[in-house]
Amino acid sequence: MTKLSAVAAVAAIALAGCGGSDSEGGSGKDKKAASDDVCKTADGDGPKIGLAYDVGGRGDRSFNDSAYAGVEKAVADFDATCIEGEATDDEAESAREDRLRNMAENGATAIIGVGFAYSESVNAVAPDFPEVNFAVVDGFDPDDKANDNVAYLGFAEEQGSFLVGVAAATKSKSGTIGFVGGVNNDLIQKFEAGYTAGAKAAKPDIKVEVAYIQESDLSGFGDPAGGKAAATGEFDKGADVVYHAAGGSGSGVFDAAVEAGEGNWAIGVDSDQYLTATAAQKPFILTSMLKRVDTASYDFVKSVNDGKPLTSFQVYDLKADGVGYSTANPEIKDLQADIDGYKAKIVDGEIKDIPTKP
Repeated sequence: MTKLSAVAAVAAIALAGCGGSDSEGGSGKDKKAASDDVCKTADGDGPKIGLAYDVGGRGDRSFNDSAYAGVEKAVADFDATCIEGEATDDEAESAREDRLRNMAENGATAIIGVGFAYSESVNAVAPDFPEVNFAVVDGFDPDDKANDNVAYLGFAEEQGSFLVGVAAATKSKSGTIGFVGGVNNDLIQKFEAGYTAGAKAAKPDIKVEVAYIQESDLSGFGDPAGGKAAATGEFDKGADVVYHAAGGSGSGVFDAAVEAGEGNWAIGVDSDQYLTATAAQKPFILTSMLKRVDTASYDFVKSVNDGKPLTSFQVYDLKADGVGYSTANPEIKDLQADIDGYKAKIVDGEIKDIPTKP
């Protein structure tokens, strides 16, 4: 893959993990009370963590919240402290650099940029603070500098998507399932490819309807109406389970499942979206493909605390508990034995070379 392709691909996946829902039942910005905020109350002697959020910040019910959960656990386990900063829409590259630089100058020893957008800024700032350890979730190395104090935390999304593909095909009664992607580019295609492969493994004759909200415009990750339209089109074609990798647009996919009625399902992404959905949506969310940003964030801080900081590219797959599927909805229980059987085969290497392209 060329550097330009890699940048575009990583951009897609990072944005796929961003954005809360503003549908009924509450805003996507459910901030914790200050008394529950470890970055305001922690006063330990361990690592000082800098957490630089992507657009949307903490309270997005997905990508940023997952990073915070990993840091919250690290604060408790390592007697750490933390400081936070949040990106804004269309901010200049210099603003991200300033955010990271301010964290380092204020004593942060482990700084995490949540999302690909911090790759360039970390690349610029890290050399100036060789004693500080940096990580970028879904990050890329802009010019192959391979800074000794930077880790790029990536995920095997195709493996987790394979598992929810098994769930979708096994649950389907119509023989048709669907996939909705936010933007049609390399890394969102990883979700599609893994999902289709898992579905075909479980039920070879399954039909998979595919729709992308946008071909290249990143607004496809923040368009609930577009997500709803895409999913409704698939339900109208006979799909009875639709999986999204569409960020904030996923709330529209959930609404489409509600309108499709009993016997139709949606599958979430990144976090367990059954737990944060509206009361109307919740019964229709069969499972979610988990992307364990919390695991990666925690591991990074642990490595710094242990004096053996992670560097270079780190891939979180099924074996590392970096991806998976959620089980909060009781409707998934009858499918777990089958799904876990495939999971074991992937971890053991019996199933290999899961496709990353449709």
